[in-house]
Formats: sequence, structure tokens, C-alpha cells
Amino acid sequence: MSGSELEKEREREREEGSRALSHTNTSATQRAHIMLVNSLAAEDTSGVLGRKLIQRRDCREHDVYIKIKYCGICHSDLHQIRAEWDMSIYYPMVPGHEIVGVVESVGESVTKFKEGDRVGVGCFVDSCRECSSCKAGWENYCLGVPGKQDSMHGTYNCCLKDNNNELLFGGYSQSITVDENYVLSIPDSLPLYVAAPLLCAGITMYSPLSHFGCREKGPQMKVGIQGFGGLGQMGVKLAKQMGCHVTVLSTSASKQKAAEELGADFLVTSDTEKLKEQEATFDLIISTISANYDINPYFGLLKVAGTYCLVGLPPNGVRVNPFRIVNGRKGLVGSMIGSIRETQEMLDYCAEHSIACTVHVIPAKDVNHAMVDLAANRNSAKRFVIDIENTLHSETQVEDDDNINPRDWNIHPNAKIIPASANVHKNLNV
Repeated sequence: MSGSELEKEREREREEGSRALSHTNTSATQRAHIMLVNSLAAEDTSGVLGRKLIQRRDCREHDVYIKIKYCGICHSDLHQIRAEWDMSIYYPMVPGHEIVGVVESVGESVTKFKEGDRVGVGCFVDSCRECSSCKAGWENYCLGVPGKQDSMHGTYNCCLKDNNNELLFGGYSQSITVDENYVLSIPDSLPLYVAAPLLCAGITMYSPLSHFGCREKGPQMKVGIQGFGGLGQMGVKLAKQMGCHVTVLSTSASKQKAAEELGADFLVTSDTEKLKEQEATFDLIISTISANYDINPYFGLLKVAGTYCLVGLPPNGVRVNPFRIVNGRKGLVGSMIGSIRETQEMLDYCAEHSIACTVHVIPAKDVNHAMVDLAANRNSAKRFVIDIENTLHSETQVEDDDNINPRDWNIHPNAKIIPASANVHKNLNV
């Protein structure tokens, strides 16, 4: 999209925000009639999404009611609707934690936002607010507190045990109600549809890059970005802006051109000779890989005291040969999204430097096709973004995709499917 087209898109969004400000009632009680909204939901482990009416709560004292315009599709959405992770999986499930839209109303005590504001909601919508992590401003690492069962409240696939088992639904829906302290401001210079994936992909990469010193020591840092999908693409853009020497590590030689166009070097990881040439040269490697793989060969690429950081989540975990990390005091760490403060910092940084995800906007009816492409790694370095405002409504007919076959994956052996009847895999004749 050209610069003039981007400016037209921003002007359209500003006009819509002004109309919302002029015509929307501000009182929570005035919104009491808005209860049911359309969504895209998975009813079971079949991996199929369909239209479903869900209920959204009215604004409480500190709540913001958001009309969703776009929602990005994250690889974790695919894993969770298919129950591929070691966790509780609640159905029906409405995925989506890359949410952008416009404020339609606010609770009576809200001070941070007003009607018409451009806002976003990321991977969590609340936390205990009392533990050491929350008090330090790291709500994404909420520890919970004694006497309560809930800690960080994921945007979806989250059951609030301390609130009558309320099931939270995500952004594949027309609206969402969120406490103002967990809502983010989208800078005017970022069109909403490209801002959406920043709320997961952007912060997932920004946080470890910032934490391990790339913003302060960029030109001194050699950074490897392992995997070059949506996360990898953002990692390259951010690390390059920070001044780092960046190399993409990928099994797919077909992605070399796209990586080099962003200014990164490229290393095909199946080429053992090339890998050997790069031994002990990286300060930091961030792995975005969400499939099962052997992690051990890549420790050799790190310098002494170098860091290998996991942000991707292989379903079966990783097996580490301790000899590969003890020799060289190499660190294996993980990083999970970012705090509210850090996410706002990331959004402002991306706006200042014109950094955005490369996206493919799709209508709601095509969500199952997008999931198939995502599972087959056919989305290249683009992030799918659903046009919620214009394509999700009461007459939306979500298309089936014959390529979705539950026999193509296994639910995680430790996944707890709730309700148990949603586990279609137990009845498959494999």
C-alpha cells in the first residue's frame, strides 16, 4: 500500500472515531442492551471455526467497551483450537489476542480513554495486581496470590475460577469489554489493520530484544532470528532498527529473498558447513519455531555467554544436551509477550520508526482457509488479519475447508479438554 493510501486509511479511521465520539452514549447503563455479538468460534477439537453468538459484559466502573475493527490470527490460535498444548482447553473457544478497534463507551470511573479513541487489546486482559510481578509492572508474568485461583487472565481460552467460572472470549468477535488498565493506545500514524499483529508478534519480539540489550548496544550485537514467519519478520524489522547485525536462520531457502529485502543475512540451517562457519559468532538467537525440532545444534552458534531465547512453543518441548550449554556459559531462556507498559512502549517505538507487520487482510468467511494455510506454513512472512468490522455479521457464512482433518494432528496427551465431549479425537479411527 502506498503512502497516500495509508494516509487515506488513517483519515478514514479518524473520521469514524469522530463519529463514534459524537453519537455514542457514554454511560455503562445506556449500553445495557448490547449483550450478544457475532463471533468465530471453535466448538471442539476438530479445528473448525464457525459463526456463534456470544455474550459480552456491560461496562463496569473501569471498563472500556470496544468495537473491534480488525483481529490478527496468531499461530497460538491454531494450536489452542486444536488442543495441541499442555494446558486446559475450554470450548466453545473464540480465539484472537491481536485486537484493534475504537472505544464506543466507558465506565463511569475510566480516566485513560474516551469514546472514539483508537485502542488495542493484546494477550491478556487482567491479572491479580497484587503479586510481586504485577507490582513491578510485569503483569505478563503474574504469579497470582494465596487464596485465589486466577493469575494472569488470558484474552481467550481462560476460565476465571474466582468469578463464577466465567469463560473469556477473544477478538474474533464484533466487540470486547476490557478493564482500562489492560487496554493500549494505538498511535495515529499506525493504520489499525497493520497495528493488530504488533499486539502479539510485535511485543513477543520487542521484549527479548530490548531486555537483552539490543536497543542500547545494537551495533555491537549480532542477532539470529530463527524462523521467518510473522514473528521472525517482526524480529528482523525491530532488530535492524535497533542497529543490530541480523541473520535469519531458516530451514526454507525460499525465504532468503524476503529476509534479504529486510536487510538481514540468511543462513539455511540444513547446511552444516555454513553452520560451522558461523560458530561462536552470535550474541543472541531468538527462536520463533513452534514445531518440534532439535535445539542442540544451534547452541554452537553462540559466543561465550551468548543467549538462546525461546519465544516459539514446540508442542513437545525441547530436550537439551547440557554439554552444549555448560561449555561457554551459554544461556537458554524464554520470553513471553510483554507487560502493558512494555507493549505501549513497543507501539510507540513502531509508530516513531514506521515499523509494521506485513499483513494479508481476509474476510471472516475465509478464517478456516487461513488456518489451513497457517498450519501448512503457506502464509510466508505475512500475518493474516481478519476484517471484523466489514465482514463479520449475522449473515456471515463461514466457509468449510476440506483440508481440515483432525487425523492430521494429535491433541496434547496432557491437555485437559473442557467439556470432555468436545474431544472429537477420542472417537477417531486412527
